[in-house]
Amino acid sequence: MIKQIAKTCHIKKHEKIIHPLIIIKMKNFQIKTYSCVIITMLFNLICYSVSAQSDPITIEDKKVKAKILHLDSLFWKTYNDCKTEESGQFLANDVKFYHDKGGITNGREALVASIRDNVCGNKNSRLRREAVEGTVKVYPLRNGSTIYGAIISGEHVFYVTETGKPEMKDGLARFTQVWLLKNNEWKMYDILSYDHGPADRKQK
Repeated sequence: MIKQIAKTCHIKKHEKIIHPLIIIKMKNFQIKTYSCVIITMLFNLICYSVSAQSDPITIEDKKVKAKILHLDSLFWKTYNDCKTEESGQFLANDVKFYHDKGGITNGREALVASIRDNVCGNKNSRLRREAVEGTVKVYPLRNGSTIYGAIISGEHVFYVTETGKPEMKDGLARFTQVWLLKNNEWKMYDILSYDHGPADRKQK
């Protein structure tokens, strides 16, 4: 009986000495393992980032997006400033404008005339368009590896200023434009303005 107790005590005493060492070694092993995993993940992330930045398609897409955003801003500036003749330089001869309230306008001359007569025709009232921040996106279009166009879409609000009155929000809508690259020139071929509604409504 005494021997059994002594043996048991000996085992427990031995365990008290060994187990902490095993635990420490295991923890050290786990820490090293986790460190290796984290380092590997960071290395792969850096490699992927560098690869993505140097990928020809990614670089070209970024250039196209920047180009379309720039052209879009220039077009809408002519719109807001009522420089309608300058607006025409961004439009293809056979451009089509689709409006969910006003129907279809065919051709550059007709669209420029519509802007001149309807948007800018009232001397006592001025219309200003502004894109809703964070909604505008550009999507390059490819035929295989070749860029042939781009789609830009988003939401925009319209403000009206009447003579002697402060500017007020007049409406909210969505827009989509198809730009095509032909003869090394970017032109708008299709313009859609839709989902018009009150300026204070929330888009889904």
